[in-house]
Amino acid sequence: MKITALLVLKCMPEGADPIILANACDVSHFGFFQRSSVREFIVFVSRTVAKRTPPGQRQSVQHEEYKVHSYNRNGLCVIGFMDDHYPVRSAFSLLNQVIDEYQKNFGESWRTAQADSTEPWPYLDNALTKYQDPAEADKLLKIQRELDETKIILHQTIDSVLARGEKLDSLVEKSSDLSAASQMFYSQAKKTNQCCSIL
Repeated sequence: MKITALLVLKCMPEGADPIILANACDVSHFGFFQRSSVREFIVFVSRTVAKRTPPGQRQSVQHEEYKVHSYNRNGLCVIGFMDDHYPVRSAFSLLNQVIDEYQKNFGESWRTAQADSTEPWPYLDNALTKYQDPAEADKLLKIQRELDETKIILHQTIDSVLARGEKLDSLVEKSSDLSAASQMFYSQAKKTNQCCSIL
């Protein structure tokens, strides 16, 4: 799962090309001589998808093994280039966080932008790195992953938890926490279960 680029654009109502307000790309997984072409392609596709995303809408466009996700909030559009394995819910959660952060930092100043911005926005660069793991963008996915890890632990039997081949029987005999009646109950229950097992 990989995020290649995140961009924030101002969509023009007259149908003109959208203006790039912020841009963060990680093209290190492409060949050195391909990187400039990839950056140009990202800008071209971003403008094209942003222009065709109506205000208040979200959309995903598939191209080979990549997906371009876009979210247009009243003319402020955020675009994410992810590989096909990046979960869609996490992608749109990330886009929502980026657009919220942009509006928090810059307010409505984006409405007066007339040309592409070349100034870096550190938050976008950090987001590109931090959210490579989709669980960081989507809290539900993170909780699900933690539950799955807990489930794996719970599936281990008590015998596999015991260290160095200790048997449960010997621990029951040595235990000072169990009364004589409890120890007798354990041994009788074990005998009863042995006679009833079918091979």
